[in-house]
Amino acid sequence: MTRWSTRWSRHGAPLVGVLAGILAHVGAGVPSYWGDEAASVLSAERSVPGLIGLLGRVDAVHGAYYLFLHEWIRLVGTSEAAVRIPSAVAIGVAAAGVVVLGSRLLGPGIGVLAGLVFAVLPIATRMGMEARSYAFAMAAAVWLTVWLHELVQRRESRWWAWALFAVGFAGGVYLFLYLALLAPAHLAIVLGARASRPVVLRWVAASVGAAVLAAPILVLAMSQREQIGFLARRDYATAGAVLVEQWFGSAWVLAVAAWCAMAVAVATAAFAQAGRSTRSGVVVVVVWMAVPTAVLLAGDAWLTPLYNPRYLAFCAPAVALLIAAGLRALGVYAARLAARPMLLRTVPLVGLGLVVALAAPAYVAQRGPYAKDGGSDLRQTAEVIAAHAVEGDAIVFDRTVKPSRRPRLALNLYPDKFARVEDVELVKPHEAHTSLWDEVAPLPEVADRVLAHQRVWAVESDADASDVAALRLLGYRVERTIPVHRTMIYELVRSQP
Repeated sequence: MTRWSTRWSRHGAPLVGVLAGILAHVGAGVPSYWGDEAASVLSAERSVPGLIGLLGRVDAVHGAYYLFLHEWIRLVGTSEAAVRIPSAVAIGVAAAGVVVLGSRLLGPGIGVLAGLVFAVLPIATRMGMEARSYAFAMAAAVWLTVWLHELVQRRESRWWAWALFAVGFAGGVYLFLYLALLAPAHLAIVLGARASRPVVLRWVAASVGAAVLAAPILVLAMSQREQIGFLARRDYATAGAVLVEQWFGSAWVLAVAAWCAMAVAVATAAFAQAGRSTRSGVVVVVVWMAVPTAVLLAGDAWLTPLYNPRYLAFCAPAVALLIAAGLRALGVYAARLAARPMLLRTVPLVGLGLVVALAAPAYVAQRGPYAKDGGSDLRQTAEVIAAHAVEGDAIVFDRTVKPSRRPRLALNLYPDKFARVEDVELVKPHEAHTSLWDEVAPLPEVADRVLAHQRVWAVESDADASDVAALRLLGYRVERTIPVHRTMIYELVRSQP
């Protein structure tokens, strides 16, 4: 091993981790929150007893993350930039883990290369600025796999070491339910290492123990499965979602290049004179990448709606490892064909540069003000109200769209911007009951409360505003219309009797 390689093998993981974390957080405060992040923030703002009550009814699978976020926002507040910091840190931790795991499974040069590829994958740069648990799931997936690889390689026989691993794996499932689908990749590690019978038995026992420890969250998830019933109304399980959106966002050219690199890695492991350890490493990452996707697609088709491209984010480290292995193989082939050893290093670096260039447009787009959920403008809506409303005004919100897209979330997330207006439709705030969202009354039922105000602001999801029609029947007229992005704000006034 050269001095350069030795230095990278020692310092590559922390350096790549720091770089990935910084890259993920740049611009994190620009996009407005969106519906899923609203669920995170509004849940985390509750008291611990209130949060536990909520989790008993809905979102139990996100409970570990919500409890963490509860403590985090007590320290830093609820601004987008602050709340998204832990996800960026988690991406950095995951990237460092990719370097370590790649170095052990596929070689030191591949580890660093894979960590850098992971750092710029659109799924990593997106989830690194999302107040959800996906980035944490990526980090947990990588380091659980590193942990198991270490136990197997040193032929660990102490039961307590395997018991700790069982607890860690179960903890990962509490953090993100679908991490249970890592088990096939872990089986590939055990089989690929040709582990001794005692090691195999201990891994089996640890896996069973993890399943027992995770049983409560699995049972709760089954009892709350109606919360993902919306998947039945979405056409998520498409070739485009699986091959492109799942890990590459909208960067389809990057997806094509990445799949080509991954095909080279698989072909090299299958047909070239690769070492047994390298071949078994490729098998591990292929199983990690492919089996969870196949399981969710099969379950979605034959059992119940399960598939959402975001749910496979924890497989992104495997994708990065396989891309890096392919780039490394291309370097080997180029060096041999041209009889120029320098190409062994140059070709992978050029490939990395291509990945960065192809990922850059997605990175920039993810950091626009309306980047989330196809144009979420909750913060911008709140800023318009803060700029134009005066003391004594009333406000009503569109209720015709699904709860996670309702403009009322602007009030929940940025309450200081609405300090001068009265929320006339509110019946019970979200924190006062075991539901994610506020309980509100239809506008006709609160007509008396509305008529106590001369000016009303109607915040609507589109131009076909039913609330505006209802307010006109009460004697209000539209004074002006303020388009935000996908939200329309109407100022209505009523003539003095």
